[in-house]
Amino acid sequence: MDQCLHLWKYTGGFEKIDQAKEDLWNDPEYLKLMNQRSKFLRSRHLQYLLAFSYWPQIESRSGKNIYEMRSYRLTPGTMIEWGNNWARAINFRKHNNEAFAGFFSQIGRLYNVHHIWCYKSLQDRKETREAAWRSPGWDECVAYTVPLIREMHCRVLAPTEFSPTQ
Repeated sequence: MDQCLHLWKYTGGFEKIDQAKEDLWNDPEYLKLMNQRSKFLRSRHLQYLLAFSYWPQIESRSGKNIYEMRSYRLTPGTMIEWGNNWARAINFRKHNNEAFAGFFSQIGRLYNVHHIWCYKSLQDRKETREAAWRSPGWDECVAYTVPLIREMHCRVLAPTEFSPTQ
């Protein structure tokens, strides 16, 4: 609770990120906001992420939704194995349209993976996850990926009223 997650999409690679950072650090309004915001922050964490190629493209969702962010810290050297297994596993979860985004870290904490799932409610989440376990083959994909995980976290997120991801 009382956490914020900001996902910024940059088109154009690291060159565009460098340019955006330069523009912000030369913007007096942004610097003022940074100073004001620092009074309310206890910690801050930054990662540059890339989307998995097999994950569905991010699409806006209609209605009121919640998002589950499942974050995994993998054993170093296992990202390719993770990706190969999830390229199959994601097919078990496509029919419910809950797959929202799948990323892996490039800068920051390495060997981090984030899967973001979209649900109408916590009850919808429960039913959708139970349905996945009833799909033949899902348990096998999970069995192959669990040994690759060193640590995992799950957060349920509620979009702000001004968020483009409702």
